[in-house]
Amino acid sequence: MALAGILATPALGMVLIALAGRAPNLREGITLATAVALFAQVLSLAGDVMGGARPELVLSTMVPGMALKLAVEPLGALFAIIASGLWIVSSLYSIGYMRGNQEGHQTRFFVCFAGSILAAQGIALAGNMLTLFLFYEAMTLITYPLVTHHGTEHAKKSARIYLGVLMGTSIVFLLTGMMATWVLTGTLDFRQGGILAGQVGAAGTTVLVALYMFGIGKAALMPFHRWLPAAMVAPTPVSALLHAVAVVKAGVFTIVKVIVYIFGAKNLLALGSADWVPLIAGFTIVAASVVALRADNLKRRLAYSTISQLSYVTLAATLLTPISIVGAAMHIAAHAVGKITLFFAAGSIYTAAHKTEVSQLDGIGRRMPWTMVAFGVGALSMIGLPPAAGFISKWYILSAAMGSEHWIAVGVLVLSTLLNAGYFVPIVWRAFFRAPADEAHGDDHHGDHGEAPWLMVLAQTVTASLTIALFLYHEPVLRLARVVAGEN
Repeated sequence: MALAGILATPALGMVLIALAGRAPNLREGITLATAVALFAQVLSLAGDVMGGARPELVLSTMVPGMALKLAVEPLGALFAIIASGLWIVSSLYSIGYMRGNQEGHQTRFFVCFAGSILAAQGIALAGNMLTLFLFYEAMTLITYPLVTHHGTEHAKKSARIYLGVLMGTSIVFLLTGMMATWVLTGTLDFRQGGILAGQVGAAGTTVLVALYMFGIGKAALMPFHRWLPAAMVAPTPVSALLHAVAVVKAGVFTIVKVIVYIFGAKNLLALGSADWVPLIAGFTIVAASVVALRADNLKRRLAYSTISQLSYVTLAATLLTPISIVGAAMHIAAHAVGKITLFFAAGSIYTAAHKTEVSQLDGIGRRMPWTMVAFGVGALSMIGLPPAAGFISKWYILSAAMGSEHWIAVGVLVLSTLLNAGYFVPIVWRAFFRAPADEAHGDDHHGDHGEAPWLMVLAQTVTASLTIALFLYHEPVLRLARVVAGEN
């Protein structure tokens, strides 16, 4: 029943939030209470998983061997913790942002946000690919109104790109791969060592790998990445949801899940059927970093940074060694807390100073020190420097690449780290070490701003602190990651 409760809690929250739509304080109180309740449930379940439990629940059986089933294992527990925990701070931030910018349709926003968390928990707890696929598609549909929130023609066009790429890849590629897997194995259940191991040869496995890798569009592997920068038209709390809390995390989570439990890492390593994936992932890492380097719009720079960082997970997972799987799982957590901090800071800058371009940020750290220090912590994590969480995960990925003598991957990691520094360090430098730009040309009213509303500052301070805390105390995440990699 604990598994059912984890889905029931955000579902009930959606209903209560909708009913309280005319009472904003009550509506937002329900949002926070639901988020806290869900996090407590997930933590309790994760504790059981770390103790060796593997609870399962069959929701319904469609045909023999084909069921909607919940089951929890360490990778799913990790994703569930990330999504539910970050929902709490995202809710605090969203309250400050939506009120500070006098956004419309706030009830719809909070309902859909809760719905996306429900879908994320369903993905995390999916016991087979069928269940994961259904919640994966539900997440795309429930986040569509968030992307098109402002209702402008630009927002509608961007949302169509978002919907078209994600639904198109999952239906054309992912669903086809799942059907082929069912035909070959008679099951879609997740199984340690992979259900396809010994069932199909190298050529067939290569085709299936391609269907899964490109079918999981939320992982933003090039050329199916365009949906992510298009979605930046949404309010910043939605960007944080897309990049850190649920959507892209669902993508890379599914990549790792498929590698470990559908194909089997040892099986793929023996067949050589995934040897091409690190090359595509490496290209995505570098190409997206180059675009980010040239982008002046802050959210666009962060969007392409996300595309690059997601492919770190894909690269690591497809190196197919235990240490690389550990690195992939840890980078999911490290990227979540670091990137949400960066988007929170970007939204704070917009709310307090109405600035959206990197070139406008000279001296802003003097007026918004809390925000820009938090941004600096998030930037350190994306670059992969201590004392931020990204250092730990990148260390494991680099160690795996060197240990397997995959020198292309090593080169990609080194080059991308330099590029990351190239597009993040100048922002922090501008903020603290350049004098504020002359705002005397009709823009004086923005020159005296301070920090954003305190809820927004609190949220980004918490996530920045978590980014450092995960560097200092990463053992629980490491334990879960090692079990996923078969190192128990």
